[in-house]
Order: sequence, then C-alpha cells, then structure tokens
Amino acid sequence: MKQMVSQMTKEELRQIIESSVENKLLELFGDPDEGLALREDVRKRLLKSKAAVDRGERGRSLDDVARRLGL
Repeated sequence: MKQMVSQMTKEELRQIIESSVENKLLELFGDPDEGLALREDVRKRLLKSKAAVDRGERGRSLDDVARRLGL
C-alpha cells in the first residue's frame, strides 16, 4: 500500500520515523558479533584477565584514575 505523507496522520508519520530511526540505530550500534560463537582460547584469556583484575593485579580503580586526572 503506497501512501503519500500528506495522506498520513501525524501518528502514522511518527511511527514510520520512529521505526526508521530505531532500525538505523540498531544497524549502527548493534553488536556485530551477536550470535557468533566465542572461541575457547579467547574465552579463557578473558576469564584470566578478569581474574587478574579481581585480584588487583591489573587495572586501576576509578578513584585512582579520577585522582590522577585531577577530577
């Protein structure tokens, strides 16, 4: 069904614009890796890195960074 903008109600036009903006945002900011499998070696490396952060061996606290930046 083709309909001219001039024949649409404000609500119909609003819905079309809203849908178009939402689709474009998902296209631009969506996760490009969504649905892909995480390789086991990458998973292990991420878990190892997280454990190091949890133990305080890696990374800096937000307070430390803010203090160093004078915030």
